[in-house]
Amino acid sequence: MRMGRRRTGRRLVFAPMIIGATALVASACIDLPSLNRPDIPEGIPPGAGAPTPYIDINAPGRTAELMRDWARPISESTGIPLIAMEAYGNAAEIQRQQHPECGLAWTTLAGIAAVESKHGTHRATTIAPNGDTAPPIRGVALDGTRGNMEIRDSDGGTLDGDSVHDRAMGPFQFIPQTWERYGVDANGDWRADPDNLDDAALSAARYLCVSADGDMTTPEGWERAVKTYNNSTPYVLDVRDRANAYSINVRY
Repeated sequence: MRMGRRRTGRRLVFAPMIIGATALVASACIDLPSLNRPDIPEGIPPGAGAPTPYIDINAPGRTAELMRDWARPISESTGIPLIAMEAYGNAAEIQRQQHPECGLAWTTLAGIAAVESKHGTHRATTIAPNGDTAPPIRGVALDGTRGNMEIRDSDGGTLDGDSVHDRAMGPFQFIPQTWERYGVDANGDWRADPDNLDDAALSAARYLCVSADGDMTTPEGWERAVKTYNNSTPYVLDVRDRANAYSINVRY
């Protein structure tokens, strides 16, 4: 990835998404069976799926398009939208080339996006060829009700449209504070946009690797990172099951 074009220059400082703290726990989900699908693997970390091909991550424009031949058969077998599949592969390959020690697989990104936004299609949201999703996907106001923590507005409503409380945004459901620290441009338009699948997938990849203390190849590191999205065992199991299903090219 051409860092001069795509990096925002923001520091990589840990900032939790919804829960507010990383769960530093022993892995409790390793041996738990699948919630709904006894026909898929149960391992943590989930299977890595088809290896991403080498691409020129410094190429101009939307580098995720270089993933198309790889992404198409996976999209057809799993039901993941093609543009979304390209975005996950692009983000995973950028991390592989820049931070191979993290070991992040595209299947984890796909599992999280499936739970958070149905791969950017929540409530009939559509995905444009450049990865933009519309209308914007926004979570509920984080006002302390319905089991949510209260997070007062941090961006003047410029990102999430709410000038009273923060809301989770886009296909990976970043809150504004976290996006300000991790948001990057990955589709070559020089703008970090939480509603763009390419940008959100790469930003999530960066966030997860930091949250895992740089290693998502261990059960503890993987679970710690995923729990920064939702500190809940059922949530971790849901992401795990979907990621494992995608790793063997089946729908979930």
